[in-house]
Amino acid sequence: MADAVERESMEYDVVIVGAGPAGLAAAIRLKQQAVKKGQEISVCVLEKGSEVGAHILSGVVIDPIGISELFPNWKELGAPIDTPVTKDQFWFLGPAGSIRFPNFIFPPLMSNHGNYIGSLSNLTKWLAQQAEGLGVEIYPGFPAADIVWGENGEVKGVTTGDLGVAKDGHHKSDFTPGMNLLGKYTLFAEGARGSLSKRLGAHFKLHEGRDPQKFGIGLKELWELPPGKHQRGLVMHTMGWPLDNSTGGGLFMYHWGENLCSIGFVVHLNYSNPFLSPFDEFQRVKHHPRIKQYLEGGKRIAYGARAITEGGFQSVPKLIFPGGALIGCSAGFVNLPRIKGSHNAIATGILAADAAFDAVALGRSGDLLDAYEVGYRNSHVYTDLKRVRNVKPLWSKLGSILGLGVAGVDMWFNQLFGFSPLGTLKHGKADFQTLKLAKDCKPIAYPKPDGVISFDKLSSVFLSFTNHEEDQPVHLVLKDPSIPIRVNLPEYDEPAQRYCPAGVYEVVQEATGPRFQINAQNCVHCKTCDIKDPAQNINWVTPEGGGGPNYANM
Repeated sequence: MADAVERESMEYDVVIVGAGPAGLAAAIRLKQQAVKKGQEISVCVLEKGSEVGAHILSGVVIDPIGISELFPNWKELGAPIDTPVTKDQFWFLGPAGSIRFPNFIFPPLMSNHGNYIGSLSNLTKWLAQQAEGLGVEIYPGFPAADIVWGENGEVKGVTTGDLGVAKDGHHKSDFTPGMNLLGKYTLFAEGARGSLSKRLGAHFKLHEGRDPQKFGIGLKELWELPPGKHQRGLVMHTMGWPLDNSTGGGLFMYHWGENLCSIGFVVHLNYSNPFLSPFDEFQRVKHHPRIKQYLEGGKRIAYGARAITEGGFQSVPKLIFPGGALIGCSAGFVNLPRIKGSHNAIATGILAADAAFDAVALGRSGDLLDAYEVGYRNSHVYTDLKRVRNVKPLWSKLGSILGLGVAGVDMWFNQLFGFSPLGTLKHGKADFQTLKLAKDCKPIAYPKPDGVISFDKLSSVFLSFTNHEEDQPVHLVLKDPSIPIRVNLPEYDEPAQRYCPAGVYEVVQEATGPRFQINAQNCVHCKTCDIKDPAQNINWVTPEGGGGPNYANM
C-alpha cells in the first residue's frame, strides 16, 4: 500500500475480517449482547469473496454444538442444515479391495451420529442474513489488504484493497483507493493461512513457544448422483490407497440434500515426495471400486480446494495482541481426526465477541482481550482439541497404519481417564521443511483422467467459477523470482507444479531454458503454495476485491 494515497476512514466499535463461520458468529454475538444488555455497538465485517460464502469450502459434517450456542432455535429459524447423519462408515482401502473398521473401536468423540451434512457456504450465507438482521454491516468484495497501526503499536484497524491498479502498478482511470476501517478492536477470521493473520503472528511473535502450525490440503467435488445410488445421510471416510503408509490423508464422501454428494480428499502437507500431486491422488482414488460404484452415472457439478489447519492443540498460537485477536481457523481450531472445525470456529467467534463487547462497554480500546484467551482455556474447544492432540504427531511419526492404531488407544485413554500416557507429543518440522530432494525420490506416474470419473486441473478450475481481473498485480508474490528455477527446479523438480490444485504454477521450457510461469487467474485461494514452498518464497496476498472462486453448495 502506498502511503501517499489519501484514504477515507470509517470507525466502528469492532471490525471483523472474514465472513466465515467464526467472523459471522462473532458479529452476531456482539449484536445479541447489545440487545440483551440494552447497549449499542457498531460492527462491520469485511469479506474478500464476491459474496458471502463465495470462498467457503468444507466437507462438511457439522457438529451443531456451535450453531446451537448461537441460535438454540436454529432449526425453527431455517438454518440450511437438514441432512442428519444416518450411516457412519470408515474404510481402509487397498489397491483393489477394502476393509471396514467396526464403529465400536472408535471412541464416542469420533461418532458422527447427531451431526448433520450440508454446505458450509450455504450456512455462512444464512448466518450473514441473521447478522444483517441484527444490524451488522457486511461488505463483500472488500479484502482487508493491510493493517492500520496505532501510535503505540496496537492494531487500529485494516485497509481495504485498492481497486483499479494495473499489472505494472500504475493507477488505471477507474482507480479507487481502499478505505481505512478502524475499530476499538479488530478480529481476524481469515481462515487457514490468512495473509494478515500470518503477518500479525510474525509481528507479535504469537507462535513463540508453540509447535509450528501443520496443514493439509483438502480437495472437494460436488456430484449429483443417480437417485438409486444416493444414500441420504451416509458419511464415509477412508484411509490407505492411493497414499503410501508414510503419507497422511484420506477420502471423505457425504450424501446429502437431493441426490447431492460431497466427495473430497485430504493430503497432509508434511508429505516428503516432491513428485506427489494431491490433485492427481484425488482423481485416482475415485476409481477405487468402493468409491466408483457411487459415482458411475453421476455428474460432477463443482470443484474447489482449501488448506486445512491440522496442528490442533499444540499449534494454537497466542490468540490476542494489542487491539485484536485471532478467531476460527486463523488460529487453527480444527479437530483433525474428527475432520471438523466449523463448530470450534463458531465457538471461538462467540468467546472473542463476549470479550470484545465487555471491553467496549467499559470504554476500553486497543488493549489485550485477556478474557478471550482465558475463555478459550476454559471452553469445550480446548477440551475438544486436547483429547486428540497426539493423533497428528503419531500419524506423522509412525505412519498411517501403526500411527492411527496407537492414536486410537491414546484417544480412548483421554476419553476414559482424562489423560494420555504419552503426555503431549511434538509436531516437529514445519510442512515446508519435510520435502526430500528429487534425486532421492521416485517420480509418480499418474493415470490420465477419463473425463467421466477423473478429470484434469483446468476443467476442474472451470467448475470452481474462479475469476480474477486480468490487468491487476499478481497476488502470488515471489520474494526472489530466481528461486523457482535456480533452486527449486534442480533440487525438488519445482513441486509447485504439482502441489497447486489449480495449475497456477508451470515450468515452461523455452529455447533459452526453463521459465517459471504464474497463472494467477486460476488461483482458488487455497494457500497451499504459501505453506508448502520449500524456500518459503511465495507470499499469498489478497487480489483485487471479489476475485477468486465462487462456490455454491460447497
